[in-house]
Order: sequence, then structure tokens, then C-alpha cells
Amino acid sequence: MKIFDCTTYYDEELIIDLRFNVLNEYVDKFIVCEAKFSHAGKEKKLNFDINKYPKFKDKIIYVVLENEPPNLIYEDNLKKIELTENVRTNSIKRIAYQRNKLFDAVNKVSDLNDYIFYSDNDEIPNLELFNPKKNKKKIIIFEQKLFYYKFNLLCDRINWYGTRAIKKKDLIDFEWLRQIKPKVYPFFRLDTFFRNDKFINLEIIPNGGWHFTRVISPEKIHQKELDTEHHDEYKESKKNPEKIKDLISRRVIDHDHLADSRENKFGKEFPLKQVELVDLPKYIQRNKDYYENFLDFN
Repeated sequence: MKIFDCTTYYDEELIIDLRFNVLNEYVDKFIVCEAKFSHAGKEKKLNFDINKYPKFKDKIIYVVLENEPPNLIYEDNLKKIELTENVRTNSIKRIAYQRNKLFDAVNKVSDLNDYIFYSDNDEIPNLELFNPKKNKKKIIIFEQKLFYYKFNLLCDRINWYGTRAIKKKDLIDFEWLRQIKPKVYPFFRLDTFFRNDKFINLEIIPNGGWHFTRVISPEKIHQKELDTEHHDEYKESKKNPEKIKDLISRRVIDHDHLADSRENKFGKEFPLKQVELVDLPKYIQRNKDYYENFLDFN
């Protein structure tokens, strides 16, 4: 029984190096998928360079997604003009298409009883708490802490349900796995028999890892926001690198994770909490000098 860690990639060199180091002792293969188009539909160069990770080179399987999804919605297909109401829909389709491209590698290298993990690149599971030989549940979801800007600036408003795991024989596709609701439903909930996003046979692992988001420079945060799923909302917010720099200096975010999906998530401010090294992956604790610029203890 092997463990395959599957993720997507944009240009997060610092984070994926951390991911490899944190998970290396538990994972048999790392499968990384990078697309030639951003979630906003912009053509991009390939950024992942396997030669930068010689320690893990034999474990990494790199998958390239060459094209955009075939089912994008355009007002004008020749010029590929998106209506405003199609912008978010098309972004979601691009994300799902990239995630599901991971299947190409999974089908070639894994057996039916191997465990397949999926996370976005900046969601790192705590695998110290997972024993594949003792697990009896069909689906595993890791409850993770959410950090912004620095490895130790915690957004404690919510828990983040990022990493999911399942045996290959039960995996429908990666987007389906990602959309499963992070809740264990009671046996009498009959709707679980007719829905593919609600499950009884599911376990949520508390203290299940770390979601390190936007641990990059203000300039790179700005560029990344313009290419992500919520790029339309970000443009409306009129943010720029200087505004982001100010947020970081004040240890606040202006992204409301609990806002209604119909509302713009940018605007309201929420404080971040400094946490100690003991709350972070042991690899960061052992290499705190190396990560000094990405920690905030002032």
C-alpha cells in the first residue's frame, strides 16, 4: 500500500519545496500538475523545474496540461470573449480540469488499494496523524489551520478543509474529491445515498495540517490574485502591491472567507494572530533560520 501526494502548481517554489520536505518520509510519489493557462485564462510559461529538487527527483512525477477545458463558455467563440457571468464559471472549470489531469499519472503508477491524496499546493497535511494500515474510513479530510503572508500568521476565524485522501479504487475524479462536504453525516440521513458530496463513511482529522497562503512578496500576491479563481472580485477591489504591503505590516487580511458566495469577498478586515514555532511543521522548526524572512515574531 503506497501513498501518492497529488497537487497542482502555478509558481510556488518556496511552498512546494516545503511540501516535499514535510511529506517526504510518508509519501511514495509526488504528482505535480502544471497548466499552460492560468485560472483567469491567460497563457503562461511553465514554472516547475524538477532539477531544483534533486533530493526528491526520483519521487516526482510532473504532468503538464497543454490546453484549456473544451467546455468553456464564451459570448464570442472566435475572439473568446467572456461575459461577466461566465468569468467565475470558466475559472472553476479550468481549476477542475487541471486537478483531473492528475488522473493521467495516477492511473499509470498506482494500484487500487494505494492511497491518493489531493491538496492544492499550499495545503500541507499533517501525516503524523494518519495511519493507512489502521484506517477504516472511505474518505479522509484533514482539518487544517489557515495562515497568511508568513508561516506563523494565523487566521483563526475558520478551519480550512483542504487535503483529502481516498483509495484509488474509490476515486471518481479529483474535482469530485475536492467538493465533498467536510462533515460526517449520521446513518439516518437518507440523502447521503443520493448525493455524491455527502458521506457517512468519512473521517475528519483535527490538527490535520497547514494552509500557507500568500507566503510571497506583495508584488507576487498581486499578480497571483489577478490569475486566480476570484480574479474578477480582486480587480473590483482596486488593490495593488502597496495596499497588500500595508495589510501585511498591520497583520490583517481583507478577504472574508465567510461571505456569501454572491458577495465580493474583499473589503472587510480581519486580524491575524502570531503563533509560535511549535504550531508549525517540524521541518520549519528545525530550519527556522532558513525561513527567517517568512516568519513574523516582531
